[in-house]
Parts: sequence; C-alpha cells; structure tokens
Amino acid sequence: MPRVSELFFKTAIVFLIVGIAIGLHMAISQDHAAFPAHAHINLLGWVTSAIFGGYYALNPAKAARRIAMIHYGLYTLGLVVMLPALYLMLAKGNTAIEPVVATGSMIVAAAVLTFGFVVFSSEPVPTASGLKSAPR
Repeated sequence: MPRVSELFFKTAIVFLIVGIAIGLHMAISQDHAAFPAHAHINLLGWVTSAIFGGYYALNPAKAARRIAMIHYGLYTLGLVVMLPALYLMLAKGNTAIEPVVATGSMIVAAAVLTFGFVVFSSEPVPTASGLKSAPR
C-alpha cells in the first residue's frame, strides 16, 4: 500500500476514535451542544480521510507523486486547526475562536482543491526505457 494511503487510513482511525469519544461524552453528559463538531470530526476526519486513502491505494502512480503527500499534510493540518477550535466554539461557547475555525476551514478547502488537481491531472506514461514520457 502506498505510504500516503497508509497515513490517511491511520489518521482516519485517530479521528474515528476522537469522534466516538466525543459522541460518548455527549450521550453521557446529555449535552449535545457540540454535535456539529462531532459530525465534522466523523465526516471530514474519519470518512473523507479514509476515502482519500482508498483513492491513493487504487491509484499508486498518483500516490507516488509529491503532491499526494502535500495533500495529506495540508488536509491533516487543516483538520487539526479547525476541529478542536470548532469543538471549543460550540461546546464551550467560545465565539472568539471563530477565526481559528475559519482559518482551518480555508486550509481544508485548499487541500480539497489540491486533491481535485490530483484526481483530474494525468499521470506520466512509463516508456520501455523507464523514462517518463508526456502525460496521457
């Protein structure tokens, strides 16, 4: 499995554990104020990261490109900035942290655009000599 796939899958599992923990905390405390953060952690952190990992596992040539690892780093950074801030904003009522949420969201958006570039870009076609030719 390509390294970027493995990283996305491992990161997805971490976010799944965090999302489940927050869900359990909300259920036990009967305080569901943070449910949007819980949903974002599960959808963006767990599901989307796993989908990215699956895409790269199915497209190893694209996974081998440097931009795939840039995508991973950018997306993970965006989530790490956005999700805790979103939780604090919603669960603790800390509206002053909203600019941090917005910054994280913009980083995530940039990462998604990066992934779009990866998906729509052509991969080089290997030649008999092992050198890469022009993209398909």
